[in-house]
Amino acid sequence: MLAFVLVAGGMGLYAAWRVWWKPNVAVSPFGPAYLYIRTGSSFQAVLDSIRRQDLLIDTEAFAWLAEHREYPRQVRPGRYRLEGGLGNDALLDKLMNGQQDTVAFELNAFKYKPQLVGQIAPQIEADSAKLRALLQDNSFLRRRYQLDTTTVLTMFLPGPYRFLWNTSAEQFLDSAAAVHRRFWTPERRRRADSLQLSPVQVHVLASIVQRETAKPEDKPIIAGVYLNRLRQGMRLQADPTLLWAIGNFGVRRVLNKDKLVDSPYNTYKRKGLPPGPITSANRQSLNAVLKPATHDYLFFCARPDFSGYSDFAATYAEHRRNARRYQRTLDSLKIRR
Repeated sequence: MLAFVLVAGGMGLYAAWRVWWKPNVAVSPFGPAYLYIRTGSSFQAVLDSIRRQDLLIDTEAFAWLAEHREYPRQVRPGRYRLEGGLGNDALLDKLMNGQQDTVAFELNAFKYKPQLVGQIAPQIEADSAKLRALLQDNSFLRRRYQLDTTTVLTMFLPGPYRFLWNTSAEQFLDSAAAVHRRFWTPERRRRADSLQLSPVQVHVLASIVQRETAKPEDKPIIAGVYLNRLRQGMRLQADPTLLWAIGNFGVRRVLNKDKLVDSPYNTYKRKGLPPGPITSANRQSLNAVLKPATHDYLFFCARPDFSGYSDFAATYAEHRRNARRYQRTLDSLKIRR
């Protein structure tokens, strides 16, 4: 009788261990797996996702314990990291406490809203349609961020971001706005004021500087050129704005006919800054505008050695000489467009 009791007791302990504590996450040779639970998901939807991805060794044991712990009444959305060695009880602790992993990603430079949405939508729960709709909603943008559909892209700084996966479209935009506010310290705002530029205008000018050069040394000099031209009431005559206007950033040689295009972004025809950015300016380009080089240059032209650097000039005659050297190089290489 005693033996029977001991055996029965042992079997009961084993059953409890198997359901509660035995490692139940299926170990993958490719590293940890992730369970994605969408906002509003039912317990059945969670089980379906687990089965579809083969995340657990014994899904039925997990389901039994989940019911016992009343998890079906408190399903929390998120992105949950599942590692080998995790038992059902520990897994349920994680799910019921909402202990999800954040999503870290790098926002790369972009020129258009679809490119921004294309980077963000795969990273968070919010769908691309909702993001696109908010970026096109003037009323929402003005009320929430004091921006509009033309200037809203100045709110996004390329660089590292970290979000919870179940971030909504509105929460993502709010987080991006918070990053933007942290960049605009009182000191940076004072610098912008001293240049008689608003933060949005700094972003717009920085986007032009960024398209002009990838060389950190040249950025403050180019920023200084454009600021000199603005002070003197000259047109910027910035080729990158013209490429935006014609919708072709692949052009290597700007033609006179391009300068005739009717667009608010054609700075050959219109004075002042264009109405919005032509790319997402990074911190380096923004700081180049806020701390421009001091000089008397009004012109610059790409060097004919294609080094990425520019030749600068204070007079139009000097600029024409630089431009002819560059154009002769393009001619010799048969670069017509």
